[in-house]
Amino acid sequence: AEAAAEQLRLYRRDPGGWRGCRSTGEVAVSWRPSSEFAGNLYKGEGILPASPQNVWECIKPVAGGLRTKWDQNVKDFEVIEAISDTVSVCRTTTPSACMRIISPREFVDVIVMKQYEDGTMLSAATNVEHPLCPPQPNLVRGFNYPCGCFCIPVPG
Repeated sequence: AEAAAEQLRLYRRDPGGWRGCRSTGEVAVSWRPSSEFAGNLYKGEGILPASPQNVWECIKPVAGGLRTKWDQNVKDFEVIEAISDTVSVCRTTTPSACMRIISPREFVDVIVMKQYEDGTMLSAATNVEHPLCPPQPNLVRGFNYPCGCFCIPVPG
């Protein structure tokens, strides 16, 4: 989990190479080639008219959290093992997509949540295997490279 958090901090500190691919009035999505795997990294950025704490309540990865209520790409989220107050092993399931062409998925990740002195909040995750969470029938086991969310306060 700490390695995933460090990788996300490195992505954030290195602004080079990002190319815009989609934008609305609220969100801009960019990509760049990954140095870890044969594929691309993607980031979405937007400013919300809310306090960082209210935004964090909507995105933080916790059982019973708000993410499953608003994110149609997250069907269920459960904590498999709480390692500490800030680190846990979790299972996320996603629904099928593209008229069921893409099968439902499950992801098992170790997740760390951090808050920094400047008020920035981070959730970082990466794939793990866990004996209490074997692959489930009718779900494809997905694999996450280091990924996560920053919630960064902005003036005003």
